[in-house]
Amino acid sequence: MSKVDITDNILYVGVNDRDIDLFEGQYVVPEGVSYNSYLIMDEKIALMDTVDARKSEEWLANIKVVLGTRQPDYLVVSHMEPDHAGSIAAAVEEFPDMKIVGNAKTFTFMGQFFGFEVDAKKVVVAEGDELTLGKHCLKFIMAPMVHWPEVMMSYETYEKILFSADGFGKFGALDAEEDWACEARRYYFNIVGKYGAQVQAVLKKLAGVDVSAICPLHGPVLKENLSYYIGLYNTWSSYTPEDEGVLVAYASIYGNTAGAAKKIAEMLKEKGVSKVAITDLARDDMAEAIEDAFRYDRMILACSTYDGGIFPCMEDFLMHLKAKNYQKRTVALIENGTWAPMAGKKMREILEGMKEIKILENTVTIRSSVKEDTIAALAALADEMANA
Repeated sequence: MSKVDITDNILYVGVNDRDIDLFEGQYVVPEGVSYNSYLIMDEKIALMDTVDARKSEEWLANIKVVLGTRQPDYLVVSHMEPDHAGSIAAAVEEFPDMKIVGNAKTFTFMGQFFGFEVDAKKVVVAEGDELTLGKHCLKFIMAPMVHWPEVMMSYETYEKILFSADGFGKFGALDAEEDWACEARRYYFNIVGKYGAQVQAVLKKLAGVDVSAICPLHGPVLKENLSYYIGLYNTWSSYTPEDEGVLVAYASIYGNTAGAAKKIAEMLKEKGVSKVAITDLARDDMAEAIEDAFRYDRMILACSTYDGGIFPCMEDFLMHLKAKNYQKRTVALIENGTWAPMAGKKMREILEGMKEIKILENTVTIRSSVKEDTIAALAALADEMANA
């Protein structure tokens, strides 16, 4: 069990998963992931969430170390996604007298995932309801579509701890030595990014609430400089660019389009753009490309024409951006085609369906390979983007 200090009466019983290769079946997690679970010790004991079923045995062992001969009175279910709810059945079997706390949708989903009889055990709560454990009291905050409809957060009023469900989480096991913001940003935009309006609604509910620590379901407990983390969530969920900079994302078949992308990235740096990221959409992590697209205020797309349209990895990238509500950015286009370049037109059509996207009028067209006239066009585009 990872040693996590919260308070004397609120204890960590979660687990690290270093065996997982893909989170949610699609996101690479080279540093693994944590499944966080907590115990609130008082006259009554509340167990806050479970873990992925693959880690049930380790998790139950952690709980028993803390509880000794005591039993939890309540299991609070913040989120029914299997990485957090996968061990509910194991917990019910281990602690048969334990009540389960959730909202109406929680129990609808629970019936879909599990076959045990829940009616005699369930405690249904709604917005603003409270559960008193002794000195400690949980106040429930509904967070629908952050990022499932049944999600709820819990605010412990005595020690002022926010149990934030998937909010403020990140990829990476708890013993991973890495920057919080990078993996939290990749996590946020790929998993929660579509639901910015719903995140904004929850942030409004939390405005003015005195929070001493945030306990998410993934990643470290946050206890210092909470305004920094909350501020980032406000920026991300309002789709405001976090940094002034340019992402150059390219999809190249034989390397000519890649060469153009690398050339314009160099030109941008020469023109004083301090933050320039470049990604090969055929080879690099798609989730990181999505993260960078949202991080910066500008983006250049360079794509080869393929089957009269867009090279598949670029099309995939654009569909991801559309699904995650990409908006409020400036985008420029570079296309390549030997006989009938169409990638620029097709990319523009997709981008025009997004909200508040400014697409620069001039598309740079490469005819097979980069020549002197192409370099001149790239220089003009770099100048326009540097001053956009």
